[in-house]
Amino acid sequence: MIEPFTIDIPQTDLDDLAARLERTRWPDELPGVGWDYGIPLARVKELVEHWRTAYDWRKHEARLNELPQYSTEIDGQNIHFVHVRSAKPDALPLILTHGWPGAFLEFVEVIKPLSENFHLVIPSIPGFGFSGPTTERGWDVHRVGRAWAVLMERLGYHRYGAHGGDFGSGISRALAIAAPEQVVGVHLTYLPGPPPPGVTFDLDEEDTRRLNRIKVLIANRPAYQALQASRPQTISYALTDSPVGQLAWIAEKYTEWTDPDSTIGIDELLTNVSLYWLTGTAGSSARLTKETAGIAPPLCAAPIGVAVLPHDITLAVRAHVEHLFDVVRWTEFDRGGHFAALEVPDLLAADIAGFFAELQSRASTAAGE
Repeated sequence: MIEPFTIDIPQTDLDDLAARLERTRWPDELPGVGWDYGIPLARVKELVEHWRTAYDWRKHEARLNELPQYSTEIDGQNIHFVHVRSAKPDALPLILTHGWPGAFLEFVEVIKPLSENFHLVIPSIPGFGFSGPTTERGWDVHRVGRAWAVLMERLGYHRYGAHGGDFGSGISRALAIAAPEQVVGVHLTYLPGPPPPGVTFDLDEEDTRRLNRIKVLIANRPAYQALQASRPQTISYALTDSPVGQLAWIAEKYTEWTDPDSTIGIDELLTNVSLYWLTGTAGSSARLTKETAGIAPPLCAAPIGVAVLPHDITLAVRAHVEHLFDVVRWTEFDRGGHFAALEVPDLLAADIAGFFAELQSRASTAAGE
């Protein structure tokens, strides 16, 4: 059963948030260290002051409620999603999947341009936001991919595309594995991973630099990732009890993983942080990292499109990707970072549309032959 969903956060929860922000117990900070030890105290105080005195959750809640939202249960888990149908009855359905520390709301700015040619399904990953906490082990990217296949079938879509970044990249590929006859193509903005074993590639200077960056990341696993992959329950106590802790945990990534010229506003950041805080899903969203740790990257047979953003965490090496996947489109953006739909919605929407147009053209050519 699919039921309409409306965001309606109790006022008592907003009052509690305000009271906690008022009572923040601030840590000390070494002088002159900048970002060397983590997100600076001055930056967090600036964000908290805006959150406490200027940010209006109800305004952003109303904006999100303009989107047609629904919920359903799949595999024992509540699934929240946005469903926007195109004015074109024969438009291709497209499922868009966020990652961590993102949410469904990061796709708001691409809905209008994409809905011109696609029926859009934008779910919240189990454990994130209004999909609520997961209640049992095993919700890794493959299980989420299988749930997405059920969701699309339940919506009456039997042939569709997928897009994702961060965890959404793995989930979209897992969906193509779970529903190979239904997924016509997968568009990705993040494709990390070591080089394919047993194969030697002749890489140019740029790709060598990218490969070295990937190797450094693998050898020096980021602290947040190590914690979420090993002790998500432990870190959840701090993040679930302190809104400032939750803010700092996410805001750091919005700085480190974005284009220095990014135009993501404070309100956009705080709406995302508020979503994690008000749904109490810091711990359950972190569990996805632990559940997926150690699982081999999903290798799907579906044709893929790759958009590389210059300020992403790592940049894909084309020779490696083409060895593993059927690459139809490869785009090197000149701006943007990890949160593509927030940072460069215009470029992302155009690239997604271009990829699926190429797939259609390729299919038409093959049919003509």
